[in-house]
Amino acid sequence: MSKTRYLILGGGMVAGYAAKELIERGLKAGELAILSMEHEIPYERPPLSKGFLAGKDAEDAIRINPLEKYSEKGIELRLGCEAIAIDARNKSVRLRSGDDVQFEKLLIATGASPLTLNVPGNDLQGFHYLRSLDDSKRIRIHTEKAKRAVVVGGGFIAMETASVFASKGIGTTVVMRDERVWKRFFTPQMSKFFEDYFAARGVRFARSTYVLDARGNGTVASVTLSGGKVVACDVVVAGIGVRPVIGMLEDSGIETGDGIMVNEFLETNVPGIYAAGDAANYHDTIFGKRRRVEHWDNAVSQGQHCARTLAGERAPFVHVPYFFSDVFDLSYEFWGDTEGADQVVERGDLSSSSFSVWWLKDKRLIGAFVMNRPDEERQHAPEWIASKTAGDLI
Repeated sequence: MSKTRYLILGGGMVAGYAAKELIERGLKAGELAILSMEHEIPYERPPLSKGFLAGKDAEDAIRINPLEKYSEKGIELRLGCEAIAIDARNKSVRLRSGDDVQFEKLLIATGASPLTLNVPGNDLQGFHYLRSLDDSKRIRIHTEKAKRAVVVGGGFIAMETASVFASKGIGTTVVMRDERVWKRFFTPQMSKFFEDYFAARGVRFARSTYVLDARGNGTVASVTLSGGKVVACDVVVAGIGVRPVIGMLEDSGIETGDGIMVNEFLETNVPGIYAAGDAANYHDTIFGKRRRVEHWDNAVSQGQHCARTLAGERAPFVHVPYFFSDVFDLSYEFWGDTEGADQVVERGDLSSSSFSVWWLKDKRLIGAFVMNRPDEERQHAPEWIASKTAGDLI
């Protein structure tokens, strides 16, 4: 049985940025171990549906820390290992290999796994989900000769993937259950702008429908939609959401629900055990409610915060939810949470590629979308949300 002072369970972005923060704070050799199911060292995930998928980014360019950094700093990095149980009382993690790893403090950052389409033909070659570096590699290889693609989903991962495919000259159809894209975040006018923008670049939309099956002789050749329409394709990528990876916490004594339940310090109900990233359901002190965030910025910020906590600091995690997206030649940013908004303010021209949208509740800014607007809008958006004001919007 091995033993370590700090143990990070999961080898994603939380682990990479937590390790980086601990190194900067004087981590001593032998104090940190990282256990990862993946066979790659921690890397950035946003490029998987953007630059890396498009073939513009190399593997080395998306690694959070170079491989040699872990050995130089005496960090034990175990790849390709799976945790099957956590004994919170005795502070140990059991691996599928039968090994046990003891810890003084634990950071659980097991992330999330993609939801899958339970339809006939989902095991055909060319049927993909996009979550890991290996997934992105397989899709990139498969699309080298592809002429037609189906992307399932109406969220940001699906739309980023569709934009990469269309930019490669692949005829792309987006299949979604909702009647418009990004319905959860966007106003109808915003959805229309993006749908028109994609359509002008060759992307077709199949709205208010879903996939009944996939067909092909070993390799996917078409999908059948709920209305009976058949869409020919050489590749399918489904981006329909994820679920937190928390199976190993059963009978651990660590509270779970929609993820791992943590307080404003990102600490579980067991002292000395923390959770961060896609799997963490935390108390948001700005909005006064619980949330689980599945975005890059959250993983980075929570990984850094937990590293500071492990190093001896004690402060609540206060952070405005944020994500960004790149589609074709557009880049945009989003802050906050639009739930319960009672007023929407628009700036710029929503028929152009330069506009911002601001959501308010009780005269307080709660959400903001900014694309190709003055820098002051980018600066004000998180400031006004965090300060619970509306600035000069009203």
